[in-house]
Amino acid sequence: MSIEAHRWLMTAVDTPLQRAMFDAAPGPGEVVVAVAGCGVCHTDLGYFYDGVRTNHALPLALGHEVSGRVVACGAGAEAWAGKAVVVPAVLPCGACDLCKRGLGTICRQQKMPGNDIQGGFASHIVVPGRGLCEVDEARLASAGLALAEVSIVADALTTPYQAVRRAGVTPGSLAIVVGAGGVGGYCVQVARAFGASVVAIDVDDAKLAAVGQHGAALTLNSSTLDTKAIKAAVADFAKKNGLRSTEWFIFECSGSAPGQLTAYGLLVHGATLSVVGFTMEKVEIRLSNLMAFDARAIGNWGCPPEAYPAALDLVLDGRVQIRPFVERHPLDDINRVFAAVHRHEIKKRAVMVPA
Repeated sequence: MSIEAHRWLMTAVDTPLQRAMFDAAPGPGEVVVAVAGCGVCHTDLGYFYDGVRTNHALPLALGHEVSGRVVACGAGAEAWAGKAVVVPAVLPCGACDLCKRGLGTICRQQKMPGNDIQGGFASHIVVPGRGLCEVDEARLASAGLALAEVSIVADALTTPYQAVRRAGVTPGSLAIVVGAGGVGGYCVQVARAFGASVVAIDVDDAKLAAVGQHGAALTLNSSTLDTKAIKAAVADFAKKNGLRSTEWFIFECSGSAPGQLTAYGLLVHGATLSVVGFTMEKVEIRLSNLMAFDARAIGNWGCPPEAYPAALDLVLDGRVQIRPFVERHPLDDINRVFAAVHRHEIKKRAVMVPA
């Protein structure tokens, strides 16, 4: 089945995204998803503004936080017809040795919309059917959410969900989230849902106020405190609340060099440092601190598709709030929105909605 659609293409030298026409025809095992919404991620800005290389040659439609409805199916994927879905930001092949050993996030044949294949800043997107996350529309309605809004589950929620899960956060843990923006704000909520007491650190008082109402027990502005003072404040919080002075879970979500330095400076004995944000900037650290503190550092690339349903449940059950942290914009305004997000003028997660 061929579907004519407007596709927004990123070019290396022109405006961020340009219109073109294309025919969407799913191959075997593939589906065509009519896009309900696609979130604007920090990574998208990195591709366009900061020279981060995409795996697919330009021109390329960006966008990897996609939700929508399956409107066409290739051979073998017919069971998805008509279903509302979230498209995982990273789609492993499911057949290689890595996938068979449960290491799909490092699958070398993985497909990431807006990086390996055409992305979701479009009316339609062609993706592998394997690994899609079905959205229960009755529960979605009961939660008071639109299908477009849960697009951010594809990355902004599931990436910190995987980080929290992988780090081993349990009830009674102390979690510290550095960077309380699009990803960090959800990391705060997810860590709280896992039973942790959460400290949020950012340079923006408005973001700190927002996460203070949604899961953070303590907020600290790092623009007014150095790392030593921040660590002392966290230690005092832990002592007053009967939490451990060791084994802190630190999540670096700012995607900035200052944030990474702050996170690394918070290492304590037995700490786990999870690097969730991305930056092209470099930092200088004393790697031996990991040895001295018997600590560990973990990188986080996406989330396995099989973990998406549990992450989505947090949203549909009301344990993680999406609506206060997203705002919808027409896809036709994407050039303006890209520029505004890049200038930090839009504080919430922008979701682009096709006409």
